[in-house]
Parts: sequence; structure tokens; C-alpha cells
Amino acid sequence: MPRLSAEEARRRFAHAQVARLATVGPGAVPHLVPVVFAVDGDEICTVVDAKPKAGGVLARLRNVTERPAVSLLADEYDPDWSRLWWVRADGLGRVVESGPERERAVHLLTARYPQYAALEGGFGAALIVRVARWQGWAMRRPEEVGER
Repeated sequence: MPRLSAEEARRRFAHAQVARLATVGPGAVPHLVPVVFAVDGDEICTVVDAKPKAGGVLARLRNVTERPAVSLLADEYDPDWSRLWWVRADGLGRVVESGPERERAVHLLTARYPQYAALEGGFGAALIVRVARWQGWAMRRPEEVGER
């Protein structure tokens, strides 16, 4: 049951369709939400759509602004357990409301997820995570199971 190299962990993470974003809320309470994302080197970008949210600012954005340490987790489950793997990306997040960084994040997300092209209302803030550590695990090496 091998641990993945940082390069293999990043590659698998980048190909996953969804990840779970963990932030730290008030009182050190964990906050976990699924997100779509794009990987650009050692940065992970996600964007909030601009539709009104209940209660104003999303908890994930508020949490990152107040406590920037975050983790993202992507994984693969398969009834054939030889194909199981997970990757965690730990880093520091920042909320970007406007400017070139936000536009880059929007471009990366719309290129990856065609559903964003039809999104009514546009986009809100981007959350950009600078990954300090990629780590992961796989039941077997890719060459042992024939990667999908």
C-alpha cells in the first residue's frame, strides 16, 4: 500500500472532479464543503458563483480570511478496492474579490467545467490555495492496476 510521491499526488488530485475543502471556523470548529476546482502548479483555485447566499458571506470565505490554513481532499472509491486512493493538499488560502488573480481562477474553472459557461449571475470571489504539502496514498501503484 504505497504512499504517493508529491508529483503523483498532485497529478491525481488535478484529475479528480470534486474535492472536499476543510476550513477552520470560529472556536476551531471544522467546516467541510465539496468544491469543484482547478490546479495550476502548486495552487488550487475555486470560485464562488455570484447568486445570493443565505446569510451573506459564505462560511468558507469568512473562515479563510480569519484563519487561512486549509486542507483539500480528493479521492477515488471503486468496488475494486485495488483502485482506491486519496490525496490531501494542505496549504494557505486567500480570498480574491477582483483583479487578475480572480480572472485567472475564473478562466481555469470555466475551461475545466463547461457548466460554468452557462452560469447566470457570473462569479463572486475566488479562493486560491497555495499548497505547501501534497500527500496521498493508493492501494496499489498505477501500473499494477491499469489506471483509468
